[in-house]
Amino acid sequence: MIEVRHLSKSFGSLRVLEDISLHIRAGEIYGIIGQSGAGKSTLLRCLNGLEPYQAGSVRVNGQEIRELGTAQLRGMQKQMGMIFQGFNLLSRANVYDNVALPLQFSGINPKSKASRERILQMIDLVGLSDKVASKPRELSGGQKQRVCIARALVLQPKILLCDEATSALDPKITQEILSLLLKIRQELNLTLVVVTHQMEVVKRICERVAFLKDGRLVQEGRPEDLFVMPNQDIRRFLGDTTEVLPREGRNIQLFFSDDAHKSYVITSLARALDIDFSICWANLENFRESVLGSLIINVREADYEHVVSYLRKQNIVTQEVL
Repeated sequence: MIEVRHLSKSFGSLRVLEDISLHIRAGEIYGIIGQSGAGKSTLLRCLNGLEPYQAGSVRVNGQEIRELGTAQLRGMQKQMGMIFQGFNLLSRANVYDNVALPLQFSGINPKSKASRERILQMIDLVGLSDKVASKPRELSGGQKQRVCIARALVLQPKILLCDEATSALDPKITQEILSLLLKIRQELNLTLVVVTHQMEVVKRICERVAFLKDGRLVQEGRPEDLFVMPNQDIRRFLGDTTEVLPREGRNIQLFFSDDAHKSYVITSLARALDIDFSICWANLENFRESVLGSLIINVREADYEHVVSYLRKQNIVTQEVL
């Protein structure tokens, strides 16, 4: 549905995106992550034509964004709803009128029967039927974000772009909004592109993830692969503390799949080889009902080859941590 090839973007002499290539499939929930200033939001805005780009290609449903005329681009943008961290609701307008805004901007009468049905349908979808006449000041942060989601959906887009949509919310409300996004994706057959720095968002809903650093795409893949077997850049992003390890012996990191973590491999290793070792660090993560993780053990130099050989026979992926 979205294909980006060798995309580069500058603000004057400042290069903010450099040679980005990725693709997003129809119906997918795709995450874009990285530190502040990595270029995440700029990339998102390039996808829907809010930001021009100097080099490369952005194609949505086969159409090159920068080749579209003004009318064509507006038509494309109607197919790409967007929600933000800061809500951007009109304080004097009630929920109904805030949701109706995109219709007004598109020249559609928000008071027509079809428009009213559509607006009320979206308000009901996000669970705010009892708040139709409420003003933003009367709503909680989670309710305000639900209004934003309804507003983004009122033009019946095929793609929903989410720019740090849960960053201002507490953990419980974040989970509720994520559940709502999953429900919306299922019921409306949407494609979601999610910019976030919250790992809980990535683990809960994203099916593939692009990790940006300094405007470049460092790694792309399933979140299970990126966070269970992270490269050095992702380790730093996660605040990984595995560098505090014993200097004596050899440190081995084990990576566990959903099945492997249940196989009692550590206790069986000790029994099978009749050796002692130390567990230095461990982490388990829940990725959409699958438990994945990694573990670092410290073994004596003389036991290293035997331990690695045993683990490989058990189909456990390992690497030495220096």
